[in-house]
Amino acid sequence: MDSAASTIAYQKERQNQEGEYRTLPQNIDAEQALLGALLIDNDAYDKVSTFLEPDHFYVPVHGRLYEAARALIQRGQVATPVTLKAYFASDKALVDIGGADYLERLVSSAVSLVHSEDYGRVIVDLSLRRDLIRLGEAVMERGYDPAIDDTAIDQIEAAEGDLYQMAETGAPEGGFQPFGESLEAALQVAEHAYKRDGQLSGIATDFVDLDNLLGGLHKSDLIVLAGRPSMGKTALATNVAFNAARTRVADSKAGAVVGFFSLEMSSEQLAMRILAEESGIRSDY
Repeated sequence: MDSAASTIAYQKERQNQEGEYRTLPQNIDAEQALLGALLIDNDAYDKVSTFLEPDHFYVPVHGRLYEAARALIQRGQVATPVTLKAYFASDKALVDIGGADYLERLVSSAVSLVHSEDYGRVIVDLSLRRDLIRLGEAVMERGYDPAIDDTAIDQIEAAEGDLYQMAETGAPEGGFQPFGESLEAALQVAEHAYKRDGQLSGIATDFVDLDNLLGGLHKSDLIVLAGRPSMGKTALATNVAFNAARTRVADSKAGAVVGFFSLEMSSEQLAMRILAEESGIRSDY
């Protein structure tokens, strides 16, 4: 059975399992392209190692191939069709689609090595979509057939927890980063500042000392304004937010669109505070 026929047969089998008319989102071509690129050049693994996992693959045998290749590469060995062949001699799923010949076809059908990361991102995105669909089905099933003490609020909280966990799973991992990638990112920051005529590389707050200290606000920063009550924390935060937004209107290179969340003040109260600060008129009149 050739690769195309095997793919069609596999899709039909999954279709019968998951419903007659709709299949789960997948891109088998992207999975094959990534595996082919990986087996041609093991350096392609570095481009996907921080976010791609075996269970992200739609075709289970593709996930096992990736897992085996990853194990070899992490041990300092070479992952090729030859080195992987021994690990999958008795893998029925791989045998059914051609065995060792399928590994060779993956290599010969690889279109581009430079797009490995793009293929990996597509695979992860589709995996998250499948998880989202399964979660939706589980929520619907629980809504139709709840336990005696299972209230609607309980179901909402459980669904929120599952969605949050899914979002965290799909976020970029903060593990070890290749120095080359970190260096490239640092150079991009320097280039960004250079294009601003040597000004801030981050978002300006218009507080000169603060901007000089931080270099502006950066997307990787978590900045906490801490202090005793009535020390001006909210006033400073609203000023920073307003200044960044105003700077964006005047110069989009240095400012930003700002979202402001407050549990203490309404939107009208925040607007009144900013209006008072900008006009110099006290808001308690």
